[in-house]
Amino acid sequence: MPDRGGGPTGPRIRVGRPSRRVRTLLLTLGVLAVLAMLFVMFAGFWTDWLWYRSVHYSSVFTTTLWTKIGLFAVFGLLMALAVGFNIWLAHRLRPPLSAMSLEQQNLDRYRMGIAPYKTWVLVAVSAIVGLIAGASASGQWRTWLLYANGVKFGEKDPQFHKDVSFFAFDLPWYRFLLSFGFAAAVLSLIAAALVHYLYGGLRITSPGSRATGAATGHLSVLLGIFVALKAVAYWLDRYGLAVKESDFKATDSWTGLRYVDANAYLPAKTILFCIAVICAGLFFATLWRRTWQLPVIGFGLMVLSAVLIGGLYPAIVQKFQVQPNEQAKEAPYIQKNIEATRKAYGIDDAEVKDYAGQGTGGDKTKLRAAAESAASYRLLDPNIISPTFQQLEQKRKYYQFPATLDVDRYDGQDTVVGLRELNIKGIPKHNWINDHFTYTHGYGVITAKGTSTDANGSPNFTESGLPTRGDQKTYQQRIYYGEKTEQYSIVGGPQKELDYEANGEKTTSFKGKGGVDLSNPVNRAAYALTFGEPQILYSGAIGKGSKILYNRTPKERVEAVAPWLTIDGDAYPAVIDGRIQWIVDAYTTTNGYPYASRTTLGDTTADSLTDGQREVVAQQNKVNYIRNSVKATVDAYDGTVDLYEWDTEDPVLKTWKKAFPGTVKSKDEISDSLMEHLRYPQDLFKVQRELLTRYHVTNPTQFYSGSDAWQVPNDPTTTRGDSAVPPYYLSMKMPGQTEQKFSLTTTFTPSGRPNLGAFMAVDADAASKDYGKIRLLRVTKDVDGPEQVQNKLNSLNKVATFVRDLKGADSSIAYGNMLTVPLEGGMLYIEPVYAQGRNAYPLLKRVGVSYNGKTKFENTLGEALDAVFDQTKAPDAPSEEPPGGDSSRPGSTNPSVQQALDDAQKAYEEGQKALQAEGGPDWSAYEQAQKDLKAALDRADKAQKAADAQQDQKPEGGSDGQQDQKPEEKGRSEES
Repeated sequence: MPDRGGGPTGPRIRVGRPSRRVRTLLLTLGVLAVLAMLFVMFAGFWTDWLWYRSVHYSSVFTTTLWTKIGLFAVFGLLMALAVGFNIWLAHRLRPPLSAMSLEQQNLDRYRMGIAPYKTWVLVAVSAIVGLIAGASASGQWRTWLLYANGVKFGEKDPQFHKDVSFFAFDLPWYRFLLSFGFAAAVLSLIAAALVHYLYGGLRITSPGSRATGAATGHLSVLLGIFVALKAVAYWLDRYGLAVKESDFKATDSWTGLRYVDANAYLPAKTILFCIAVICAGLFFATLWRRTWQLPVIGFGLMVLSAVLIGGLYPAIVQKFQVQPNEQAKEAPYIQKNIEATRKAYGIDDAEVKDYAGQGTGGDKTKLRAAAESAASYRLLDPNIISPTFQQLEQKRKYYQFPATLDVDRYDGQDTVVGLRELNIKGIPKHNWINDHFTYTHGYGVITAKGTSTDANGSPNFTESGLPTRGDQKTYQQRIYYGEKTEQYSIVGGPQKELDYEANGEKTTSFKGKGGVDLSNPVNRAAYALTFGEPQILYSGAIGKGSKILYNRTPKERVEAVAPWLTIDGDAYPAVIDGRIQWIVDAYTTTNGYPYASRTTLGDTTADSLTDGQREVVAQQNKVNYIRNSVKATVDAYDGTVDLYEWDTEDPVLKTWKKAFPGTVKSKDEISDSLMEHLRYPQDLFKVQRELLTRYHVTNPTQFYSGSDAWQVPNDPTTTRGDSAVPPYYLSMKMPGQTEQKFSLTTTFTPSGRPNLGAFMAVDADAASKDYGKIRLLRVTKDVDGPEQVQNKLNSLNKVATFVRDLKGADSSIAYGNMLTVPLEGGMLYIEPVYAQGRNAYPLLKRVGVSYNGKTKFENTLGEALDAVFDQTKAPDAPSEEPPGGDSSRPGSTNPSVQQALDDAQKAYEEGQKALQAEGGPDWSAYEQAQKDLKAALDRADKAQKAADAQQDQKPEGGSDGQQDQKPEEKGRSEES
């Protein structure tokens, strides 16, 4: 055998095919790997479907899914066909290659490399652009559903006289189609040009003709389609002027036509449309003329026209016609903007009245009596007292309250409400079972009177404590769904849940209809992948009846079942028919209302409470139309979500109801017990008040000058100097009303000034016939604004002494909400003041009151009102002593009264010792001390009343010394 070269020689080892067993194993492993990847992709889809089915909104999932799939398929296929067809056509129109130039010789190697794979390249390029276009189009599902289901507004814009639905629903879809057409034309043009160049239809450096006739015709048609689309764009731009946003002196966010738009841009767009149509025709004509001379000239003229007619001419009109007399020229368009904006935001029916703001003086006794009935003054500030609820009613470390509590009404009484929700961080020992199986829910609603506190300044709780074995409440107290409940829980199976610990540990098992069943191993595997927790797949704690709860905050659930709604930032709880229900306000919005100025919801709804205490509206949408069209409820026990139609006239809601039939219940299905707790939403109110700072003015000349513009004042009770004062719920009477109405209120100051400009209140009681009625009092005299009142209050000697004493006791001052109430032609300001020790919680200690420039700072609201209206002589300095007094102060000559006061002092001291106990506050001892304190004060009050009665029966001059003591004892009682 001849030598075949260097290297080792010897017998060859023949490598045979793998055995059948090995091939079967490899094939099996490959199939399993593919199935595993498919299941990973499928898991998210499957868990979403299971969740929507569990809340009975599967139609939302399927409608959204099929709409996205349909858009993806249609527009992906159209883009793939458009680009693929033009690539195929360019290849088909390639010239014969003969006597190739150097340029073509250089390209020949690329042609030879592609030749075996031409079909695959065509399919791959078409598929890629199709997938990209389809994915982009699927994101337009909301635009398509609005267009396909659009309902008429019954209102026409003042310029084009088209129904508002054309701008809100139709125009966005037309613009999407136009942008898709542009993308298809440009991509087809680029692809066709590259193919023509590759196969010699276009030449760059070769001598002679730069393009073959076939390439010229093909590319000209594509350019003609592009220019024709530009003509359509010019035509749609005419309508776009009605919803165009621009800078304008009259307002920060102007929307709609101005003088230059109507008299320069509008005719310019029409002229450019005609020029573009002619230019497109010239490009199409190259199919016969085979020359680009005329199309290029036409295209150049179109570009020049766009510069001169579309840019230079409007600038000339603005400079030489509008600016010399802008106010007169713009007045008709300002009027249209005012009317449209007021209608779009629901403020067109706002009632504006002049109001002096300074009382006439008059009978101080009558003023004092009028102050009693003017409002139910909510001294318990839900923004301050959360730590008080936390320390008095938390009961266990694994419970918590929100940083800002809620205000509701029970039995006609303004009530502060908080839920004892689960605090996962407070669990004694963290492990997977504890975090997700044992500690699963909160327990109980805690309520307190909003208008009063107990003798120590703590809330007067009307619902408190954990139940004992025989003290079950009349409602379902377990809270599986809440604002603070963000982790998933697995309930209902063999693993028991901790219910609460009162008199011994109590367990429970979830029996609600909510949650997704985990008995199915496929479901368990899907959730193990979705949550990245393999123990869900094999844990013995999961068995028959086990369910997984997630998406547990009220806003998350409502957003998921109604993704077309914008959600209010403040869900609030109420006990309704034996269940805790979260009430969520939801809005329908659009940014296509012609002439209405736009606002950004997230910015507009921010105030001094949105920094870590309260969230703003869920989406940061920029809108120019908003309606509180839906009231939603979420059951705190089983998570049931119900959507109720609220605004029955809203065309946007009607459109979405057509798109998602059966998801929104009729307004008639709202029960009377639920209606009692529905209220006017804060975020809508804040949007409206922001608009009313400018749009309370209806005269275009005055609007343009800005002479009567207002601003929302900064919150004077916070150290953040640029944070807007939050609105307040308050039962009060507006001038002319005979009874108190549950209202949402706010104040305004003139732009750039601190004095009071206006007061705004809206009837917030959903059961009232005047619900949603906006009333504005325009203050006509120079009246102190909130910040000025706060400054006067802070400058009082009593306040300085109070603050100094607090600092000496290692405590701090906290100002509560400053309430503003119209009273007999003037404005009454009331501000609760809290004291808070380093390791204690806020307690109401003083009340500041101001009326007609007179400011007082006293122990109680009654004393402060008396002082402001000169009904009693207030003490020279406020006392910070405990309610029972101490040995350094004069005692009572009545032995019963003195004994009761001594007992009160002892109970107070015991309470303070309990708060400062080693190892943390002893809340059981503190609660007992508070009960003893209250009982002692009650005894003192009864004994003093008996002594007073005896004193009244004695003849004049027959005092036994009790008369001299009476003011002191009365002062003690009132201080308590």
